Amino acid sequence: KGPGLYETKLSGSLEKIAEGGRYCHQGILIEPFNHNHQRPLSKKIFVTGGAGFIGSAVVNHLSRSGYEILIYDNLSFGDLQFVKAPGHQFVRGDILDSDLLKLAMVRFSPQCVIHLAAIHFIPYCNEHPFESANINIKGTSNVLEVCRILPDLEKVFFASTAAVYPIYDGAITETLPPGPTDIYGLSKFAGEAICGRFQAETCKPTIICRFFNAFGPNETNPHLIPAIQQQVMAGKRTVLLGNTEPKRDFIHTADMARAVQLLLEKFDNGLDIFNLGRGIEYSVLEVIDGFARALGEKVAVATDPSKLRKSDRLHLLADISKITSFAGWKPEISLEDGIRTLVQK
Repeated sequence: KGPGLYETKLSGSLEKIAEGGRYCHQGILIEPFNHNHQRPLSKKIFVTGGAGFIGSAVVNHLSRSGYEILIYDNLSFGDLQFVKAPGHQFVRGDILDSDLLKLAMVRFSPQCVIHLAAIHFIPYCNEHPFESANINIKGTSNVLEVCRILPDLEKVFFASTAAVYPIYDGAITETLPPGPTDIYGLSKFAGEAICGRFQAETCKPTIICRFFNAFGPNETNPHLIPAIQQQVMAGKRTVLLGNTEPKRDFIHTADMARAVQLLLEKFDNGLDIFNLGRGIEYSVLEVIDGFARALGEKVAVATDPSKLRKSDRLHLLADISKITSFAGWKPEISLEDGIRTLVQK
């Protein structure tokens, strides 16, 4: 209302903010009105877990888009051979090593932090609950504590998981109340809570992205698709698997990397949650058929009792309408095309 002033309703009261000023209210950063609302993302991005399965895909994509990247990874699951990002910086470190983490983050002074580092193979998390919780919760807290003192920080991206959701048979929207059923989901839900406190206290824009079932090159955990890939590439045409009844929403890591970049560039205020999946549910037999078509040969499946999970949800399907609407993103790589690239690798 008038030159240099911006008015906004906050808890029933009208606040006037002088031009150039900022106001933090309940985690929301209020700024003077700017017609060019989307500010360009600065160039320096700090990526924990950047040499891992999903992290390397994100780093490679962001590097091609011109961003300056520092990877912080202890290489327990990752490998620098996965990274095809000329000029990237690398620090071999653990997110539990708070001193080294602080030194690396402060010296690099990024505008954006992408926190991907975690233990995420559900059977391992269930067998090692204290180790998994320590890394996924304390490690996340360590990252965000350093974020509080970074002078140039603009926003934070936290990789969460669909495992925070309860067992549900339909397409899952972000409004479904959480109900994790395993240690991994519980630890990531705790990480989301830490992000919420961080954002409320700092007003730094914070993205929580709930990943569904990723697939693509460089997988380092024995999930369904890499388990099949390893066996068929070894010449087997009857693959041994565990539970074959569940259906999952598989999304290629290249599509995930594009989504991460778009969210980083478009999201600029508050805290929000986005599902990241393909929006299509696939059965184990459909995945097997994808490998059979890629190979041009029949592939059968048999049950390996040692691989059976005692409990496993039958359905996990993302409603991705929120991220497609907000970011202008849509998945491009089909399950069959993604499998074909794995077989031809």
